[in-house]
Amino acid sequence: MLAQAKLRPHRLERYMASNDPDFEQKAADIIGLYMNPPQAAAVFCVDEKTAIQALARLDPVLPLPPGRAERHGFEYYRHGTLSLYAALNVKTGRVEGKKANRHASADFIAFLTELIGKTKWAREIHIVLDNLSAHKTRAVEEFPAQNPKVRFHFTPTYSSWLNQVEIWFAKFAPTPNMLSPSAGPTPIRNVELPLSESPGRPTSPGRRSAGMASAPGRPLART
Repeated sequence: MLAQAKLRPHRLERYMASNDPDFEQKAADIIGLYMNPPQAAAVFCVDEKTAIQALARLDPVLPLPPGRAERHGFEYYRHGTLSLYAALNVKTGRVEGKKANRHASADFIAFLTELIGKTKWAREIHIVLDNLSAHKTRAVEEFPAQNPKVRFHFTPTYSSWLNQVEIWFAKFAPTPNMLSPSAGPTPIRNVELPLSESPGRPTSPGRRSAGMASAPGRPLART
């Protein structure tokens, strides 16, 4: 009956419209950085992945037998959560990352300080970031004044999709070992995989590497 009526009640689509009055100006500024970055400048897309759970199953995983699915125990032990800071270099596709036990403003500034220390060659450092409260503190607002080479470019409200590092986060966020109970004896190690062991690939307009050491490639042409 549903098929005949061409109804699909199980399907769901979400949307979010930006109410930022300066949407066009901010979006054009960020897209301009992607399409035509300044000479001798570095452009980074920065964000954090918060509340990454380190979970361990209390029962062993039963392997896949003929004719039956792999079986997981219901109960698990929570080892806590971590936050992952990441900065995607728009030109090379390489991602610099850092793990932290929280995502406060001081941790964010510490990550930016390390990032700038690795980019001494650049005359200008442009950082694309969203409007998270940790990015809006007085200490963060004063950071560019203390580091004259740094320029902040905030995405419009409800438009973090303009931040290219979100593409990289999406590559590994759904991984079962990352955000669901792990069968391994050291679940915290699963959080380290995207930072150290994932193979890198050249950057292309339609694909981003899930590794931290991607080979140099082309910048994204679109957002």
